[in-house]
Amino acid sequence: METVLKVPDFSPPSTLAEILAALRKEDLDPRHQAKSWGDWIILECYSTVISIEVNHGLSGSATIEHGEDEEEGEPINAILRAFGKLGWHGLDDEGEYPLA
Repeated sequence: METVLKVPDFSPPSTLAEILAALRKEDLDPRHQAKSWGDWIILECYSTVISIEVNHGLSGSATIEHGEDEEEGEPINAILRAFGKLGWHGLDDEGEYPLA
């Protein structure tokens, strides 16, 4: 399962440092990995990962790739709170929705 996140139209992107700090404030231990096929935020002790588009240290789009063996809601709720506090929205078939 995946959850798509984005910065609302006409809003400035977040810095990667802001995103990592927001995740830390939610008691997560994020680690950024830049690979040739894309950027990832790995969460220590979880199989859930975040695929994130980073250009020159800025991001406005990410996808939470839910770990199959994660307990219901963990760490998804903390991730959504972190991105919501930065003003990001979720995106589904019905359009954008606020996270906070």
